[in-house]
Amino acid sequence: MRRMFPRPLAVVGLLVAFIAFVTSAAPSWAVEPDRPPNVVLIYCDDLGYADVGCFGSKPHRTPHIDRLAAEGLRLTSFYVTSGVCTPSRSSLMTGCYPRRVNMHQNARGDWVLFPIDSRGLNPDEVTIAEVLKTRGYATACIGKWHLGDQPEFLPTRQGFDSWFGIPYSNDMGTKQRRPQPNPPVPLMDGERVIEAPAEQSTLTRRYTERAVEFITANRDTPFFLYLPHTFPHWPLHASEAFRGKSANGTYGDSVEEIDASTGAILDALDELGLADDTIVIFTSDNGAAKPHGGSNAPLRGFKGGTWEGGMRVPFVLRWPSRVPAGTESDEIVSTLDILPTFASLAGAVLPEETIDGVDVGRMLTDPERASPRRTFYYYFKDQLQAVRLGRWKMHLPRGEGDKRITRQLYDLDSDVSETHNIADAYPDVVAALQTVVDEAREQLGDRGSIGAGQRPPGEVSSPTPRELEPR
Repeated sequence: MRRMFPRPLAVVGLLVAFIAFVTSAAPSWAVEPDRPPNVVLIYCDDLGYADVGCFGSKPHRTPHIDRLAAEGLRLTSFYVTSGVCTPSRSSLMTGCYPRRVNMHQNARGDWVLFPIDSRGLNPDEVTIAEVLKTRGYATACIGKWHLGDQPEFLPTRQGFDSWFGIPYSNDMGTKQRRPQPNPPVPLMDGERVIEAPAEQSTLTRRYTERAVEFITANRDTPFFLYLPHTFPHWPLHASEAFRGKSANGTYGDSVEEIDASTGAILDALDELGLADDTIVIFTSDNGAAKPHGGSNAPLRGFKGGTWEGGMRVPFVLRWPSRVPAGTESDEIVSTLDILPTFASLAGAVLPEETIDGVDVGRMLTDPERASPRRTFYYYFKDQLQAVRLGRWKMHLPRGEGDKRITRQLYDLDSDVSETHNIADAYPDVVAALQTVVDEAREQLGDRGSIGAGQRPPGEVSSPTPRELEPR
């Protein structure tokens, strides 16, 4: 559907009015079922906007993900809050921009957390898993965590009943030395290391097996399964059954194995009679990385940046009993909105602390509706680099060290590839977007400043290496 938004300058005053709207949640959209629906959230690592068939991929065969889209909803303006792993995942868990929860960088200023890092997601933050547990959900995290590898920060301390996976990115093994030699990438079951280094070629298969086991064991209770895949993050791996089978090398092999994993989960839901009562979401933590085989077409840019290709990702959602099949929307939605939306659905109380997400449930179940989200902020670590308001996106001039970018304005409805800077032609729109910039800086700060709503990071004074002898 076309976004419900006025043509350029027709009623520019409405642009400013929308700013106030972004922080107001939509009315509750949930009915009172006998039990709230199950939620399966599949979260890939570095999967590009055009890496699955339903978003235009040609080399990758993804029939199961395409089936999700055919049987549910496809969002074409879905955003994560960062072009890299850790900050993006912090928003999914908390409904907050990374700067608000101090997960936009680690204590040394790196853009993600590294092994033996002193920082992690503060246990005082309320995660989506903790919100759903208040309504009786069984919760599991199966896959890559990357929100802190010290015991205080692990999924089992953040609302998940169980965890099976790796604590950080799969390239952070012994060959990477920042700032000290790293231990091998461990595979963990709960808080216990069971394999070091993890046999990466079997991870997707083992994640899938654990996911099906969890679904089966909790068939009679509401459950939340968070499945953050390790791939297609580099270094790329696929199991023997998929190795060398795609038309796009190991990258394609890993994507097609993730598709098969999705199919196995859908089959399990069908066999257990749970499909109608389960929301299945498939998305990615950021855009594809430039050199490894992924595609963000037709978007500009790659992982790590604030062009659309770094932060706009594929998103499909299926809920047969509530979401019309074969629908799509270009309304703005973000990972920020997942926590408040599913809290509303489950009848749970939102955290007392300020969050940045809004309840988009009414739009998901009726894609002809406008999204309550009208603005979106594009941060790179501690620097606000762009803002979006409706159809308009404005890149801000960059400071010292990056003088290539001047103020640039794009109409994403007609120029999704961000190729035609029209700032000079629309000064009133630029002025309206500057108001959004000012609001963002007031709320969250910018480089060298602290916003009123920021909260302290989780930190430990003496981080220790994890014991890597399997036990």
